[in-house]
Amino acid sequence: MTVVARFAPSPTGFLHLGHAHSALAGWRRARGAGGRFLLRIEDIDQTRCRPEFEDAILEDLAWLGLDWDGPVRRQSEHWDDYRAALAVLEGQGLIYPCFCTRREIQAEIAAMQSAPHGPADTPDGSPLYPGTCRRLSPQERADRLAEGRPYALRLDMAEAMRRAGPLSWTDELAGGQAARPERLGDVVLARKETPTSYHLAVTVDDEIQGVTVVTRGLDLFEATHVHRLLQALLGYRVPVWRHHALLTDAAGRRLAKRSDAAAIRAFRAEGRSAAEVRALAGFAD
Repeated sequence: MTVVARFAPSPTGFLHLGHAHSALAGWRRARGAGGRFLLRIEDIDQTRCRPEFEDAILEDLAWLGLDWDGPVRRQSEHWDDYRAALAVLEGQGLIYPCFCTRREIQAEIAAMQSAPHGPADTPDGSPLYPGTCRRLSPQERADRLAEGRPYALRLDMAEAMRRAGPLSWTDELAGGQAARPERLGDVVLARKETPTSYHLAVTVDDEIQGVTVVTRGLDLFEATHVHRLLQALLGYRVPVWRHHALLTDAAGRRLAKRSDAAAIRAFRAEGRSAAEVRALAGFAD
């Protein structure tokens, strides 16, 4: 089977060393196996994504010596693909509209603090969505939709897991994993004005692009449990994953787009060579 890996940045800022590490990890994984390496631009957040950042991403990757196969896939050009997947899940009765504001969710969570067991938490320590709108009657949902209220479309996690049954997935570095998507609760899959969220979009994209090895950072390890569930519900093929370690700064903090000092452009301006920057990103030639 041909290895197909990908790099999928969001054009909300300039690439930094952490991005370079991730891109190189996917590129070397694919090229080392004689496979294909794809570039995807994850630009569903139209309020933060900028064309100039996308242009810079393409330029910096080429400067680093990376090439990719086929055209660049931009999520904003494929809304219909996400709508089609969402329709499949809706047809299975697994999606419900959530009208809660952040303030209302926080208030309900606060009210639950005095319960015997309190609210459950996600792996990052934030409280799970308490399922408020899952309990609405069909008429209550219809009335709120008719009023034109903003909403998010959430996955009914308990029912989705019941439908899918036990699932597992494999990470090339961490080994076999039993899928535990319930740890993230009723995740948002779309919103009134945007027909997809990160979880749905990347699952659909990886299937359409034929990705066989999903290379990305350890910060997305827990999200993979949800993506494995969505693959099962949508009848998709199952890739393997390769979650690499994250690069950190001198203080041990994860590199982020606001880390201007670690931006590829900053190193280029200093006169560093591509080989030097690849080495700083953990991939010496």
